Amino acid sequence: MLDLDQLLRLAVEQRASDVHVKVGVRPRLRVDGALREAPLDVVEPADTEQAVRHLLGHAAIRLDGGAEVDGVHAVQGLGRFRVSAFRQRGWIGLVLRRVVPGVPTLDALGLPPVAAELAAAPSGLVLVTGLAGSGRTSTLAAMVDHVNEHRPAHVVTIEQPIEVLHADKRSVVDQREVGTDTTGFLSALIGAAHQDPDVVVVADLPDADTVLAALEIADGGRLVLAATQAVGAADAVTRLIERFSPAQRAPVRALVARTLRGVLCQRLVPRAGGRGRVPALEVLIANGPVTEAVGDSDGATRLDPLIAAGEFWGMQTFDQGLANLYGRGLVTREDALASATYEPGLSVMIDEADRERAAQPMPAQPMPAEPMPAQPWPEGPPVSVG
Repeated sequence: MLDLDQLLRLAVEQRASDVHVKVGVRPRLRVDGALREAPLDVVEPADTEQAVRHLLGHAAIRLDGGAEVDGVHAVQGLGRFRVSAFRQRGWIGLVLRRVVPGVPTLDALGLPPVAAELAAAPSGLVLVTGLAGSGRTSTLAAMVDHVNEHRPAHVVTIEQPIEVLHADKRSVVDQREVGTDTTGFLSALIGAAHQDPDVVVVADLPDADTVLAALEIADGGRLVLAATQAVGAADAVTRLIERFSPAQRAPVRALVARTLRGVLCQRLVPRAGGRGRVPALEVLIANGPVTEAVGDSDGATRLDPLIAAGEFWGMQTFDQGLANLYGRGLVTREDALASATYEPGLSVMIDEADRERAAQPMPAQPMPAEPMPAQPWPEGPPVSVG
């Protein structure tokens, strides 16, 4: 029989990000990006039926109608877990994602200084992008915390579900959960425009209408931090515009060019010599040439070269970011190359980093100090030196 508390306790001890529960097999934990079988009994149909009622309460009834059900479950002493319940082959399946307690900071996540600069922007659109499991939620939460620490502002977040709880510091932070506090992202964005926000945070932009609402809020002088899926910074901009029909794209492209402040796109790479992962970032900053390229219907192909040449502005490609992580000893050569956008190019950068490291002079060894004269043992009780 499945002991859910034991499973979740094991997940916390193993520092797992996700827990998978499927009938007919043992539960699995995702640790550092890889699925591992948990040393527990095979899951029976009754186990998941009982677990979903415990985790989701009355909302579990919706599974009988074929719907997927999401929620949040808290366990004293273990923390909070985001729950996704669904049916597969007629049986109930569960995936639980651990919400790491506390509010992450930009420094703790290892994000570059440009992330704080984007969070401090007075207005405009900032995109936090990446594929599933790339840490976008943590980055958004850290940017909200930066605003909360440094700015007397009204922050409205729209999330599904709420994962990180923000206590008011210098800011007032109102957190709205889709399905509980509002019917959807679009309606929440429309409402937020009338709630005197300084910063609006959107955990997803699922359709063109939601994108347009976010852009109009940014164009109205507020800062919008939005999460989207993309494989790269330039791809994030292209995908945003291509949500719209060809007839709508010209005015939308102009609106994106006018409001965009920057894009952070991230991947998680195994940490060298230890457990955990570190973020590798691609960064696009909307300077003059980038803004011009975004506004040009044929300018998408110019964005990647502008990122590669934009170090002065804080920009970097994924491969430049990976080379930097390797040079600092945070990732291995093998893991960096496995995450590269263009492996041959990154290999050249890593070879250059190795040559620079080899060319650095060895630090001078200090001369041995003269031996000190023997000192009498101090009076008083014995001193432990073991």
